[in-house]
Amino acid sequence: MGVRLPYRGWLFDLDGTVYRGEGLIPGAAEVIEALRAAGRRVAFLSNKPIQTRDDYAAKLTRLGIPTRSEEVVNSSLVLARHLARTDPGAACFVIGEPPLIGELRAHGLEVRDDERVGWVVIAFDRTFTYAKLNTALQAVKRGARLIATNPDRTCPVAGGEIPDCAGMTAAVEAVTGKTVAENLEGMRFEADERQVIHSMDSPLEPTGTMVVFKGNLAPEGAVMKTSGVHKTTHTGPARVFDSEEACFE
Repeated sequence: MGVRLPYRGWLFDLDGTVYRGEGLIPGAAEVIEALRAAGRRVAFLSNKPIQTRDDYAAKLTRLGIPTRSEEVVNSSLVLARHLARTDPGAACFVIGEPPLIGELRAHGLEVRDDERVGWVVIAFDRTFTYAKLNTALQAVKRGARLIATNPDRTCPVAGGEIPDCAGMTAAVEAVTGKTVAENLEGMRFEADERQVIHSMDSPLEPTGTMVVFKGNLAPEGAVMKTSGVHKTTHTGPARVFDSEEACFE
């Protein structure tokens, strides 16, 4: 399999595009191997904050796609970089799981268990409780702002889908009367673009050099919001990439 398109950087969403659950999407490994063999840079994207970049890299490697953690960008990293840049050292209450908390702390942010914070960070959280919802409400009443890792309603898994971040966000917005959207300006790709290009270990320019593949059930990720980056959505196995005007010979 050869590569016809000229793009030097290729970004792949993970859930529903490269794999579903513990199984690769048919053809995914072959496509990525062909790109790498042709000297193209490949990186991976995920909106799921419930695993670390090391976890994603290990999973890809285990499934047959050797990957370094530096080649993975997830929503935890994007949000942590955004807050560290715009509000260094900020105190946060997190509706989320340990990998997100670890990423925030690694970027110098203070994670607290009470309402005395400047930010309520909302994410996909399988441990979401009434107590967390109440703390978020009390924090907002004291002036905290809301921010979320991603807008997805559901996350694709083997056998179907499960609730994602939108469920937690909707609950917090409903009781506080505030919205996440009020605080997202400038976050969508400003943080991602530099990190994605850096992760490719290549002097890519952000316009006209990258192509993004996103599966039909994959989340609407931050990287997908930017103009100047070629994007495509496919609805089947990776060999369907051929329909993109014969991406591959």
